[in-house]
Amino acid sequence: MHLEEKTVSSELIYHGKIIDLRKDIAELENGTEAVRELVVHSGGVCVVPVTENGDILFVKQFRYPFKEVLLEIPAGKINDGEEHYECGRRELLEETGASCENYEYLGVMYPSVAYLSEKIHMYLATGLSFSERHLDDDEFLDVVSIPMEKAVEMIMNNEIKDGKTQIAVLKAYYKLKK
Repeated sequence: MHLEEKTVSSELIYHGKIIDLRKDIAELENGTEAVRELVVHSGGVCVVPVTENGDILFVKQFRYPFKEVLLEIPAGKINDGEEHYECGRRELLEETGASCENYEYLGVMYPSVAYLSEKIHMYLATGLSFSERHLDDDEFLDVVSIPMEKAVEMIMNNEIKDGKTQIAVLKAYYKLKK
């Protein structure tokens, strides 16, 4: 079939805590074969938490691959057997201490389509109430509140570099300002 590839074989190269690495052989539409290296990930969720006064809650944390502290919205990996809907609510509470009355699905994004199977589901959270944060043992982050208009400006000025954060914030901004 046009533009489709059929998996002929699949070999697990590495099995990790967060990702697996696979080497597949794919049959192309013209009958030839090609190697496809694939990082397999269970998927994730990110949440744009918007306060009553229109600020967005961000988290600042060190990201090892880039050796920098990045500004992101609350997010996390979907656990085995967990629905993305619940994962987002869990991550919002764990990272910011916030729960929400309104929780709206903004869609899914594929962060890197050439070699990564991860899908990130995006949510908008409003009607926030606060309690205690419950960070993972290996998680160190600060919560920062930024006015929505300023956050959009920061995205456009490349001050917020994280892809999921850029997309989800812009979608939330469009939805709320429409």
